[in-house]
Amino acid sequence: MAPKTIRQALANMLEDLKPEDFKKFCAHLVDRRTEPRVRRNRVEGKHFLDVADVLVSTFTEQGALGVADEILKEIGCSNDAENLAEDTRGLSSKPGSSGTAGPSDGASDGTTKADDKHFVDKHKVELIKRVSNMDPILDDLFDRDVIQQEIYDKIRVLPTTQAKVRELYCGPLKAGGESKDIFLKLLEEHEKFLISDLKKKK
Repeated sequence: MAPKTIRQALANMLEDLKPEDFKKFCAHLVDRRTEPRVRRNRVEGKHFLDVADVLVSTFTEQGALGVADEILKEIGCSNDAENLAEDTRGLSSKPGSSGTAGPSDGASDGTTKADDKHFVDKHKVELIKRVSNMDPILDDLFDRDVIQQEIYDKIRVLPTTQAKVRELYCGPLKAGGESKDIFLKLLEEHEKFLISDLKKKK
């Protein structure tokens, strides 16, 4: 399936790299001397989705493409660089704006053509107020490596559901679109009627 966003294209490219090439890519990313720099602990031992988020959050989507192309060629993965360029031809940095998004009531990545703000950001206030079934969502976020043990423990002990959701927004959900996509999918599973109601509001 063709990627809908530059972020997805980057994630697909990283997933397709051989394990040794993925390690080389991360090493070269950390070793870059041009600002902005990427700290080693942000990519070392991380999942390809995490590294894609780091690229986008550090360099923006358009900038991340240039950095990825540069590194791929440095590590001898020119074919992957060409494939990435082909996959992202015609894509903009705004999810859904390439015309490949789904119906106007929301693409699979939680964005719409008319509004490139992610669903969970657009409805942040309502979600903080109205989400009630937070514990199983936290469990699933932990199982999918969106949050680490320390953050999981910190959020679980908070006294109210509102405080738990607010803390999630203050930390893990700032990582980027992939974490928000997973959060939205879990909300659709555990808070089906709430999400349905919010989607009607657009």
